[in-house]
Amino acid sequence: MATTHLGYDDAELKTSIRAQLSTSLVPSIGTELGFTAEGQYKGQSFKASGNGEPVLGLRDENMPYPLKIDLTVGHTAVQAEGSITSLLQLSALDMHITMHGKSLAQLFPLLGIALPKTGAYVTEGHLVHSKKMWRYKDFAGRFGKSDIAGTIQVDTGGKRPAMTANLVSKLLDIEDLGPLIGAQPGSLKTAQRAAPATSQPAATTSVQARVLPDLPFNTERWDSVDADVTLKAGTIRRAKELPLEDLVVHLRLRDSVLTLDPLDLGLAGGQLNSTISLDGRKDPVQARARIRTKKIHLAKLFPTVNLNKNSIGEINGEFNLSGTGNSVGQMLANSNGRVGLIVADGEISKMMMEKAGLHLWEILQLKMSGDKLIKLRCGVADFNVKQGIMHANALIFDTEITTIVVTGTIDLRQERLDLTLNQKTKDTSPLALRSPIYIRGSFASPVIEVNKWRVAARGLGAVALAVANPLLTLLPLIDAGPGKDSDCGQLVRDVRVLPH
Repeated sequence: MATTHLGYDDAELKTSIRAQLSTSLVPSIGTELGFTAEGQYKGQSFKASGNGEPVLGLRDENMPYPLKIDLTVGHTAVQAEGSITSLLQLSALDMHITMHGKSLAQLFPLLGIALPKTGAYVTEGHLVHSKKMWRYKDFAGRFGKSDIAGTIQVDTGGKRPAMTANLVSKLLDIEDLGPLIGAQPGSLKTAQRAAPATSQPAATTSVQARVLPDLPFNTERWDSVDADVTLKAGTIRRAKELPLEDLVVHLRLRDSVLTLDPLDLGLAGGQLNSTISLDGRKDPVQARARIRTKKIHLAKLFPTVNLNKNSIGEINGEFNLSGTGNSVGQMLANSNGRVGLIVADGEISKMMMEKAGLHLWEILQLKMSGDKLIKLRCGVADFNVKQGIMHANALIFDTEITTIVVTGTIDLRQERLDLTLNQKTKDTSPLALRSPIYIRGSFASPVIEVNKWRVAARGLGAVALAVANPLLTLLPLIDAGPGKDSDCGQLVRDVRVLPH
């Protein structure tokens, strides 16, 4: 057995490796080469071991040299077996690869290519290289709780590496998409625990209580690669309150400009069709988003709300927003544009509308007889968005029994709600509180309440009348109506005139 020691140092690249090569005589195959190496590679811990066939094979620059290697760099581990042609020039490579690590983003120091942040991952596939082309084909693996498969190809012959990929996922966990848009796993639950249980407005929303993704994009790496990636996901695993379905996305990254076109997502039996552009050449990033909602089923939109399960109707609309920021949260906090949604000719839970109208007598009746559907003449939402504040121009739900008119704002910067629901009853109700409903507080922990003073005043009025005549007790609690039908046609026409 013969042993050789080698060393390599490059202070500029933060690389220092010490290797040991040994040869041994193996019956039937001749001399076998074994090696070990350890040290630091580009600032990360490095360790490798492996073996190859007879040493003489290394001298032939044209013949594939069989090699087996086990490599760890930082938190990334690679096992590979196959062949390399020209160890020094690396003119060709054909190897079966198994790789795992904590995040694909940690491959940047190794590959020099920006990859997205993910959860822990493992992949297995076939790596082929010739001339300027690298191809990781027919691979399959997992990241987080999601599966992923497909082929990735990188051409290193241009100004920067050009990556193309065709990926599919049979089961995609929505939690695993969080890091891609700057959201921490479990951020919603964390925000709900941290949010104060109060309706009083706060000057700021604590970092722990924020719902919108606020981790910054690593845009300085966007110019390391041009990319063209498609991803299709068949089934999405998500929380019950998120009625999401199939995902289709086409991502392009060129000259630090990231475009998602399309970004299509199934939502509540309908579709969200999106086009999103992020210009990473600017600091902060300039973003534009156009999202169209098509045929979203009202009954499926809030799956955890039992009162809505029998409602019928389809929601259509459009979001047109632009903003600046280095995270999704910052972009929305500085956004400008318009949001419009329309629901027409549907049916909705009568119990839901009676509760919104605070009609106590009708609620009691429905508790005894069971809920039923009533006609939803129209629902219209029209918001102007300026510097992250959504101002309600028109937010109306008009049904056979009542019209709900909503006023107020949604603050995307502070993640706070300040909305007031006013009811206009169309039929006389013998027992109603007749008070505005307030929706306030943070996105993480909204608070719904009524005007306690108005309710108390009506209750005192009932008591005072009861002293004079018990039959007059209910007079202050009677909602005589009648409200008028909204001009749905005009509202719909107003909302449809959106800036394109």
